[in-house]
Amino acid sequence: MSTITLDRYADVREAYRQHDLEQALYDAGGVVMADCLLVLHGSAHRTRRRVENRLFRRGTFRHWEHTFLREVVTDTLAPFVAAGHADLLELGYRTVMNLTAMVAGVDHSTTDVTETDALYRFAKKFSEGATLVHTTRDPAEVRAEVAAALDEFDRIFLTPSIARREALLDRLAAGEVPEDDLPRDVLTALLRHRDDLGLDRDMLRREVAFYLQAGSHSTADAFSHAVDDWFAWRARDPEAAEEARHDPALLQACVYETLRLHPASPVARRRALAAISLRGGTDIPEGSEVVLDIAAANRDPEVFDRPAEYDPARDVPSDVPRWGHAFGGGMHACIGTELAGGVPAAGSAEGAQVLGTVTLMLDALLAAGARPDPAAPPRRDPHSARDHFASYPVVFGDEA
Repeated sequence: MSTITLDRYADVREAYRQHDLEQALYDAGGVVMADCLLVLHGSAHRTRRRVENRLFRRGTFRHWEHTFLREVVTDTLAPFVAAGHADLLELGYRTVMNLTAMVAGVDHSTTDVTETDALYRFAKKFSEGATLVHTTRDPAEVRAEVAAALDEFDRIFLTPSIARREALLDRLAAGEVPEDDLPRDVLTALLRHRDDLGLDRDMLRREVAFYLQAGSHSTADAFSHAVDDWFAWRARDPEAAEEARHDPALLQACVYETLRLHPASPVARRRALAAISLRGGTDIPEGSEVVLDIAAANRDPEVFDRPAEYDPARDVPSDVPRWGHAFGGGMHACIGTELAGGVPAAGSAEGAQVLGTVTLMLDALLAAGARPDPAAPPRRDPHSARDHFASYPVVFGDEA
């Protein structure tokens, strides 16, 4: 089987739109990714996405942001500020955990530290399983750990969450409760349509686990990189960085620039179901594997001037999002793009801007006076070929 790599922005964009290119990146991570939305293709994908898309509307994100998301961010940050230090990885996961669990449909107590810790542990393990293709550990060992974590997650969280929703659905059918009493989450949507979607219990479990890890992992990863990039920018240009600190739209642009430079998935993989000819001149034979080099495409000098430079104020072509291909594209574009990244002011109606979870987290952290811990430099993850931090200590308060 031949492998073709696409690393130009235009080629990657066109490839994302090809219906004859099937998702292939997560084959190794089937223990948690098999039959999930992200790996489905064709009519199965369209049907599943149509059901789940109803949850991911801009008005919903705006409501969350203005009613409780800011409080979740500040409340999670508060004890770390009081302690005078934090690790960005832990802080990021803890901040997004409640929101991600709510979206996925995992019932838990938001005030129970033990339950939050358990969800944090499960999400990290599910993420390790999903990205198995990038592991430097023994894949069989990782699969066994992920399978055991799925069983434990099912027993502690998923089974009671399903039972509560099935009881509510029975009461809805009997006319005892109104539609508004149903949770607005992925699990409820899947249970309502499980027969139409052909879902069995294991598929339900994997889909909920996928949402739990995908939202928390990618958001926490983007948060740590956004802070690191902003710290470096402040060291180079303190005046510009300080301006961004007090301008939400510019701070959001900082996050978009981080997403461009550090996409959560540096590559995507597709399998050609038919022969394809791209407008740029590349011929893709049927059966070949296509590697979409997102990291390289996001630094394409034909699209991004000074492509390797972190410049939140950069100009980009009108048809290119500031984050490049960080959220994918085509049928597998990230369903939670606006939840994580928000909606830039230029692309929203007056008063309708959504800053997104990562910008809210960055803003709160900087407002609390965070700075790199001089005694403990950040460390990269030694068990992943991806661009991840294993730890990123910060401290709060004035420098001595």
